[in-house]
Amino acid sequence: MVLQYKSKKSGEWKDYPGKEKFKGDVKNYDFRLLNHDKSKVLVDEGTYENVLKRMRQIEFFKHH
Repeated sequence: MVLQYKSKKSGEWKDYPGKEKFKGDVKNYDFRLLNHDKSKVLVDEGTYENVLKRMRQIEFFKHH
């Protein structure tokens, strides 16, 4: 899965570099989740917390 982000002001999606390398406050950005091939959107635009919550749910059911 690929986590992407974009500024609420601009329209370009970028791959999320990781929590340690991310600059700025996550509240100023929108996030989405795509499959590994980036061909299907798994979670539409949302907050960081909501997208991560859904990602954990997908991972849980993928392994059970």
